Amino acid sequence: MNLEEIKDLIKLVSKSGLGKVEIEREGFRISIKGSQAEPIMVQAAPVVAAPAPVATPAPAVAASAAPEAVAPSDDSKYITVKSPMIGTFYRTPGPDKDPFVNVGDTINTGDKVCIIEAMKTFNEIEAEVSGKIVKVLVDNASPVDYDQPLFLVDPA
Repeated sequence: MNLEEIKDLIKLVSKSGLGKVEIEREGFRISIKGSQAEPIMVQAAPVVAAPAPVATPAPAVAASAAPEAVAPSDDSKYITVKSPMIGTFYRTPGPDKDPFVNVGDTINTGDKVCIIEAMKTFNEIEAEVSGKIVKVLVDNASPVDYDQPLFLVDPA
């Protein structure tokens, strides 16, 4: 990939609003991250083949040694509201306005919870569940990806 192709790729990422693009070819890898809030970063690193693993005998495991159980997360009882698109997350309808929802607010299905800007279009995102907002997982004016968690909602 030459310098002109890299420049064209950077322009494409900045115009399209994509969060991240990675390309891997023989001998190099390029990763371009872009958003409106941050400058575009280009990282190029040579791809090095990993050495073949060496077969070693597995150590014997004592019968009394049991793997530790992983404790379930406290968040497992909550429903996650996820982003339906790639864009920029906004908690408020305008710079000097109050947020759509705050931690502790009760929401109903169809209530507006945020705005996601994609390609200069502001899309109002509605709640698909009813419950109480437990946590806001994204900072205001931050880029979000498709299916990225935005809020935790307690349906109880």
